[in-house]
Amino acid sequence: MHHHRRNAGDPILCECFGRCEDTTGIVPFARLVEQVMTQAPYASAERVFWIVDNGSSHRGQAAIDRLAEQFPNAIMVHTPMHASWLNQVEILFSIVHRTIVSPNTFTDTDEVAARLAAFETHYNRAAQPYKWKFTTADFADLPARLDRHERDHDQPDKTTAQASAA
Repeated sequence: MHHHRRNAGDPILCECFGRCEDTTGIVPFARLVEQVMTQAPYASAERVFWIVDNGSSHRGQAAIDRLAEQFPNAIMVHTPMHASWLNQVEILFSIVHRTIVSPNTFTDTDEVAARLAAFETHYNRAAQPYKWKFTTADFADLPARLDRHERDHDQPDKTTAQASAA
């Protein structure tokens, strides 16, 4: 039997929520959502964004509809394919994998669950808010910056232009 770790994270409050399940899938994901969404501040929040990858338990419009039906204030947002680095909880997974799970020296799945729970407790005590450097003004300027970048890099190099003319 394998334990599968499910995690959710709040990058603003610096909290990690986890649970070990015997399997992956829609039902275990729904249990994690319920674990988070039934406690403060999420239960009474106007909106709670769930940033997810395109894993089978939360892929597509059906998953968006299931979440909205279960918790109307929950909004599912999918990261682009192959862009897990955009998802803050994926960064946490990477830390867990490097520091807790590897090397795999566990004698049983209960030991894995206990070590993961201990990490969650430690993380929730020690974590600090992220200091984002990318502001809303930076975001608003992004299209213009991209246009400038394309314009600057679309100009053919003089050497290239001369060589192709020869």
